[in-house]
Amino acid sequence: MTKQSSALYKYLFLVLLSGVGSISCKKELNKSPLNNYSNDAFWTSEQNATLALTGVYRGNIQMQKAAEFSATDWWSYYGLLFIELATDNAYDRRGDNSVINRLGNGTMTADLVILGEYWNASYIRIGRCNYFMENVGKTPVSQDKLKRMTAEARFLRACTYFYMSQYWKDVPLVTKTLSLQEANTVSKATKAQVVEFVINELNAAITDLPQYKDIPASERGRASKQAALAFLGRLQLSEKKYAAAAATYKKIIDFNDNSIDANFQSLFNGTNENSKEIIFATQYLQDLSPNAMLQHIYPATAGGWHLYCPLGSLVESYEFKDGTPFSFTDPKYNPADVTANRDPRLKFTVLYNNQPFKNIRYVTHPDSTRSPDQLSTTKQATRTGFGMGKFSYEGFAGGDLQNSGIDLPIIRYAEVLLSYLEAKLEAGDGIDQGLLDATINKIRTRPGVNMPAITVTDITTLRTILRRERRNELALEGIRYWDLLRWGVAAQVLKGDFYGAPFPGAVNLRKNGTTVDPYSRWYVTTKAFRAVTDEKWPIPQRETNINPNLK
Repeated sequence: MTKQSSALYKYLFLVLLSGVGSISCKKELNKSPLNNYSNDAFWTSEQNATLALTGVYRGNIQMQKAAEFSATDWWSYYGLLFIELATDNAYDRRGDNSVINRLGNGTMTADLVILGEYWNASYIRIGRCNYFMENVGKTPVSQDKLKRMTAEARFLRACTYFYMSQYWKDVPLVTKTLSLQEANTVSKATKAQVVEFVINELNAAITDLPQYKDIPASERGRASKQAALAFLGRLQLSEKKYAAAAATYKKIIDFNDNSIDANFQSLFNGTNENSKEIIFATQYLQDLSPNAMLQHIYPATAGGWHLYCPLGSLVESYEFKDGTPFSFTDPKYNPADVTANRDPRLKFTVLYNNQPFKNIRYVTHPDSTRSPDQLSTTKQATRTGFGMGKFSYEGFAGGDLQNSGIDLPIIRYAEVLLSYLEAKLEAGDGIDQGLLDATINKIRTRPGVNMPAITVTDITTLRTILRRERRNELALEGIRYWDLLRWGVAAQVLKGDFYGAPFPGAVNLRKNGTTVDPYSRWYVTTKAFRAVTDEKWPIPQRETNINPNLK
């Protein structure tokens, strides 16, 4: 057996938070180690069990004040939001060879670093969940508390396997703490086995999790029945169990705990984190447990690194304000202000040329040589002419862009309503105006958006409208890549040339070879997503080197 250890063995069972130091040790001859916990001595109080559960929630997200420079977790901003850079929604400033761009441009290989990062993060969380559930029963707490804590760990483990089932398909199904030998020789379960496990685990967790409305503000961020149901619905959608998915999403709706928020923009800037629309979110706290999201997404003119660059195809997906699809030939189109006469969510979602940002003009025009955000192929600035508006909170006053406390929504009620409508449509159920008004139109007609209501009930036409609505409403939130895969359209969508913002008359407009874009858009990249090959992630090369059973 190799002396190396796979990610399945290299768990960190507990994250020791800053509060650990408050637990004192009496002077005695036979002391437990002072730099960590003895397992027998740890599970002696509800406080300690809660501390351990917090470590399970945090996964591999860094607990100290430090920037996330890799996909530290499915629910870190880097791990969740940046996966959109592999889609037709956005592009990584670092170029075609960026590890994230390579997930969607046809050059993915088993030695791609980000695959190992997601893999390691997954089994770190799974290992912590297993360890927690094996030991929490020793804690002197009530049965109700014990059931809830176990259900939360079960939910977290199931969600991790959900992601793995969607991208790797078949992976080792580890449900107990492993020895080094076991970890280095474990075999893969089939995707069907992983899916069945996730469904069973989520259903079991739902029984013992509290309802959303019953979680006090002091426990915001802990799992609810609605969060578990939402992940169950996601899995059922991807497995084309549409009737079951519709029933699952209907349960969330019938609880009547959640609603569409009137203020769309506030859901992503840290000013409305208690909104009933946010069902589940990663919690951050400035100074204590922050993130570096603003450092990575802010424009250069505001001190950011501008890694996140929305593509023109996303901008062109948003309808005109009257509900008609976008067209370059429509007289309502204004290339000098692409958000003019458009769905208001576009202006909330992307930054665009000449837009004011933090009382500074965000200038991306390729001929604007004095702007730090000038569109070029060399500057630390946009590669598309657009920047991320969603999550780029202009009111941030912390100074250090790596010290943001803005939470990261994982599940929003808007997704639940759109998914419910999709499940009903694909199940072949009748679509009427009442259903449209209870789902998609609640989202489109919220104050501040006020887009025209949808009245189309024809299945084929409505499917196109619904998928566009889902793209626009959930843009840059980490959903698009999964949607393209489960719809089976990634190979068609992620193929061909991709462009950025339009700049009619620009001298320094980038072209694809000698081809001039008829709409004067900046050429960004060409994708060639491979059907079948890129629809299933290869297990990281390092893992198969250690354990040939994973090949």
